[in-house]
Amino acid sequence: MDTWNDLLLRTTWLKEFALAGRDTAEPKEKVAKSLDTLASLEPYWAYPGQARMDRLARLFERGEYADLASEIAEIARLLIGDAYRERGGAIHTEDRGQPRSERPGPDRPGHRAKPYFEVLFVDGVDAYEHDDLRTSLAACRRGSDETIYDVLAVPSLEDCVIAVLFNPTIQAVVLRYNYAFHTQNTHPALRRYLKVISSDSLPTTFGLERSIALGRLLKHLRPELDLYLVTDTPLASAAGRIGKDFRRSFYRLEQFMELHLSILKGVRARYEAPFFDAVRAYSAKPTGVFHALPIARGKSMTSGHWARDLHDFYGPNIFLAETSATNGGLDSLLQPRGPIKKAQEAAARAFGARQTFFATNGTSTANKIVLQALIQPSDIVLVDRDCHKSHHYAIMLAGAMPVYLDSYPLQEYSMYGGVPIAEIERQLLALKAAGKLDRVRMLILTNCTFDGITYDPEMVMRRVLAIKPDMVFLWDEAWFAFARFTPTLRQRTGMDAAERLRDMYRSPEYREKFRDAQAGGGQTGPMADPDEVRIRVYSTQSTHKTLTSLRQGSMIHVYDEDFEQKVSPAFHEAFMTHTSTSPNYQIIASLDVGRRQVELEGYQLVEQTIDLAMTLRACVNNHPDISRFFSVLRPQHMIPAEFRPSGLDFYYDPEQGWGNMERAWRMDEFTLDPTRVTLSVASTGMDGDTLRNMLIEKYDIQINKTSRNSALFMPNIGTTRGDVAYLIEVLASISRDLSDQIATESAADRARRCARVESLLEGPPLPNFSRFHAAFRPDDTGTPEGDLRRAFFMAYEQDNLESAPLSERTLAAIREGREFVSAAFITPYPPGFPVLVPGQVISAEIIAYLLALDVKEIHGYNPKDGLRVFSKAALKRAAAGLSTHAVPEARTENQTKAGKP
Repeated sequence: MDTWNDLLLRTTWLKEFALAGRDTAEPKEKVAKSLDTLASLEPYWAYPGQARMDRLARLFERGEYADLASEIAEIARLLIGDAYRERGGAIHTEDRGQPRSERPGPDRPGHRAKPYFEVLFVDGVDAYEHDDLRTSLAACRRGSDETIYDVLAVPSLEDCVIAVLFNPTIQAVVLRYNYAFHTQNTHPALRRYLKVISSDSLPTTFGLERSIALGRLLKHLRPELDLYLVTDTPLASAAGRIGKDFRRSFYRLEQFMELHLSILKGVRARYEAPFFDAVRAYSAKPTGVFHALPIARGKSMTSGHWARDLHDFYGPNIFLAETSATNGGLDSLLQPRGPIKKAQEAAARAFGARQTFFATNGTSTANKIVLQALIQPSDIVLVDRDCHKSHHYAIMLAGAMPVYLDSYPLQEYSMYGGVPIAEIERQLLALKAAGKLDRVRMLILTNCTFDGITYDPEMVMRRVLAIKPDMVFLWDEAWFAFARFTPTLRQRTGMDAAERLRDMYRSPEYREKFRDAQAGGGQTGPMADPDEVRIRVYSTQSTHKTLTSLRQGSMIHVYDEDFEQKVSPAFHEAFMTHTSTSPNYQIIASLDVGRRQVELEGYQLVEQTIDLAMTLRACVNNHPDISRFFSVLRPQHMIPAEFRPSGLDFYYDPEQGWGNMERAWRMDEFTLDPTRVTLSVASTGMDGDTLRNMLIEKYDIQINKTSRNSALFMPNIGTTRGDVAYLIEVLASISRDLSDQIATESAADRARRCARVESLLEGPPLPNFSRFHAAFRPDDTGTPEGDLRRAFFMAYEQDNLESAPLSERTLAAIREGREFVSAAFITPYPPGFPVLVPGQVISAEIIAYLLALDVKEIHGYNPKDGLRVFSKAALKRAAAGLSTHAVPEARTENQTKAGKP
C-alpha cells in the first residue's frame, strides 16, 4: 500500500511536469523504481492482476502519463479500504465498461458484498493458461454462492511459500502438475519468507512426492488453509498416499465445477458459526416469554418508561437474543448437544486442540475448572509463584500442595520474567530424591507473561517428561490466544508443542534414538521412554484479551491422551461446579464468531498487529523528541543473555535496523512477544501509574500494565495505523512539554528532578518466595511443598490471628529473629500476583519490598489493621497436629452437657 501511494504521488508529479513542458527525468526515474518494486510484489496477489500491471508498464513506456495517473489512481482507490474485494477481485474490475446494474460490487443498488478471498494455483502455466483457468472458474459462479474468490497462479514451490505468507487473503491452495522449485523473483524483501524452507525436507524432483511435502509445509505455516491436489499420477499409484493435509485430490482437473464447489465448501466449513447462527435465528422468532428474564425481547424496557435509554443505547438485537432457553434451536453450555457443541468442536479445530470448552466467567474460572478436574488433596503442583492469583486459589480449594518456582527477576524494571528450566528440573529432582515424584501431578506456567515473556513449551515439556513421563501441563495463555495464527509465534503455544511432541514420541525414529541412548550411545541427555510417556497438555486462554470476544469470553483447550479415559467425568463435574447455570449467550456467540474470524483472517490480523508494534518501536526510537524521554525495552533488557543463545538483542535499532526475530523464536529459552511494547518512562520523572492516568484523562488513551518506571503498550487486532499515529503524536507532545519545563527549571528544580529520576531507576529488590512455615509442611524431608488450604482456612478463626504493622519496626523485628507467618494472600498492583500466601514465612526482603512499593492498591492488606499473621499459639497447635479451631472451654462443656458431640 505504501508503494502504491508513493506511485500515485509520483505519477501525478510526472504528469504535471510533462504538461508544463518541464524536465521529466527525475520523476520518471522515481516512477520506474516504484513500478519495478510492484512488478516483484504484485504477482502474489490476484488484484490488480498481471494484465493490469502490464497495461501500466505500456502506458509508462509510451509516455501516456495522464492515462497512467488515472489508472493508478483507480487502483489505489480500490486498494484503500479493500474496496476491490467488494467488486469480486481483478476479474470483475478489469472491465470498466460494464454497466453499473450488472457489476457484482457495491456500485449495484442494494448490493451487500459477499466475503472475498483468493485461491492460489501452483503450476508452471503461462499467462494464456492462467487467464483460461480464471475464466473457467469464474464461469462456475452462481448467484447463490455465499462467497466470491479470484485466482492467482505462481510457477514454483518457493513462489508458493512466498505467496501464502505474503498474501493473507489466500484461503485455498491448489497444487497442480509440474512446477519448478526455485523462484525467479530476487526482490530482497521477499527472501526472508524462504527461510522457513528446509532443503532436506522438500524433494527437488517433480511429481507427487514434492506436492505431498509442500502440502505438509503449507499446513505448518498456515494450518487453516484448504489444500487441493491435482495430479496426473495414475490413480492406482496416488490412492492412499496424499495423507491428511489435503481436503481432496483431483485427476487432471477435468471438471472445474467440482473444484469450484469444493473450494466454496471448504471455506464455508470455517465460515459457519453454529451458535451465532442459532442465536440470530432465535432472535427472529416472535417469542412469548413465560419464564425468567423480563429483559428478554427488550419488553421490560419498552413497556415501561424509566429504562428505555438502556434499550436505546444498546439497540434491539442484543435484547432480542437474550433468553434463558436451551431449546428452540439453542443449546446448554453445561451439557451441549447442539450448536454450542458444534461451536466448541470448530474452536478445537482452529486452535489445534483435541477438545475445547467455552468459559463465560473468564480465564480465572477456566483455571479453577482445570485444576479441580486434575488434582486432588495432597497432590504436589509445581507453579510459578508470580502466576495469576486464580491458580493460587484453585490449588488451595483443591487441597493440593504447591511448590513455588522462582522466575528470574528484572530488578531495574520491577518485573519478573519466566522460570528457567534449570529451576524446574532442580525442584523435580529434589522431589524425586525424597521419594515424592509419584505425588507430583502438574506443572503450571504463564505463557506469555503480562510483560510478554514466552517460554519454549516443547523444550520445557520434553525435559520434564524425561523425569516424570505422566506430568500434566497447564499453560496459562490468557494473553497469548492470538499466537496460534502466525507461524513464528505458534511454535511457542501449548497446543502446537503438544502435537509436535506426540508425533515425535510416536515416531519410529524417536524409538530408535531412545534404544541407542539406553544402550549407552546416541543422544546425550535424558529422554522419555516412548512406552511410558503421555502427552497431557491444557491451555487456558482469555479470548477476549487478544481476539474478538465479549469481556469474560475464554476457552479451555485440551490435548490430553488420557482425557476420555481418566479425566472426562471429573472435568465435567468441575465445569458444573464453576460455571453459572445462566451463562451469557452473547459471550458464547462472540466466542463462536471470534473463532470464525481467526480461521479466515487471523493470520492477516496478527501479522498486521506485529507490524504496528514494530512501527511503534521504530517511531519511538527514531523520533528526536520522544527518544529523549522514552525508550523501548528490548529483548536484551528483559531476557538475560544466558537464555538468548541466538544473540538477538533487539527487534529494531536505529543504527542496525531490524533483528532476526525468527531465529530467536527457534533457539532461545525465552522470547519477547513482539506485540508487547514496553517503554521505559523514568527519564520523564513520572512513574508508570502517573503516565497511565495522564494518558486516559488528558488524551483518551487507555493502557493497563505499568511498573514503577515502565508502561506497557499492547497493539491488538483492533488497533489501526491511526491509533499508532495518534499515540506517537501524544508522546511527542508530552516530550515537548517536558523539554519546555526543563528549559525553565532552576538549579534546585533540576536537582529535584534528577533525584526523582534516580529514585525511579533504583527500585526495591524483588523478593523470591521464602518458605512455608513448618506447621504447614507435611514432613521434614526438606522439600518445599506446603499445605496452602490448611493455612487458608485456619485464618477463618479470628482467635488464630494477630496483626503486624507494615513498618520499619516489623522489619527490624524480623531481622532480629522474630518469625511472622502470613495468614492471607497479599497482592500488590502492580505487579499483580501474591507476594505472600497463607502459611508463608514473611522474610525481611518481602517487608522491605512492600515498604518501598509506590502503589495505591494492595489486595489483602488494610493499612488500619496491618498484615494478618498467625499467632504463636495457633502455629504451635498446627505444628502439633492439633485442631486449630480455638473453641472456648465453657462452650465445649455446655455442648457436652446438652448431649452434643
